[in-house]
Amino acid sequence: MVYCTSFDSKIGLIYVASTDKGVCKISVPRETKKDFLKWLRDNFDDNEVADNKSRNKDVIDQMSRYFNGRLAKFTVPIDLIGTPFQIRVWKELTKIPYGTTITYKQLAKRISTSRGFQAVGRANAANPLPIIVPCHRVIGTDGSLVGYSAGIKTKEFLLKLEGALMI
Repeated sequence: MVYCTSFDSKIGLIYVASTDKGVCKISVPRETKKDFLKWLRDNFDDNEVADNKSRNKDVIDQMSRYFNGRLAKFTVPIDLIGTPFQIRVWKELTKIPYGTTITYKQLAKRISTSRGFQAVGRANAANPLPIIVPCHRVIGTDGSLVGYSAGIKTKEFLLKLEGALMI
């Protein structure tokens, strides 16, 4: 089963889905409810999806604490759904410490990929768990804020929240 809900956050309405293994999808603003439901349909049968806020209580609590500057590391279990390469990239993202950034090139090097930073960038763009799997901590080689599905303003907000960006 997949348990879904939504909640209001400092960046807007967020949709959340989890399985018995853990959180599998978070849709941050700019990704619509329609996009969220399409992702669910692409990965699960319709009869497996249920509206259930209580099953997502822990992730909502942790995300709320994160947005209030009271949580630096998520401990909710996650259920990564993607290709083996994507999952490898996403697992490496979870190792980037709160309040720090790395470049796409550094990330590609960390996973020893011959596919390079562009493939890493595509995997980041497909990240189903933004914020928890912190793809916002990956920046351009020149230090610029590039490539964030929730928008550069949201990426900037998150990095400022973490103290990784002083503007």
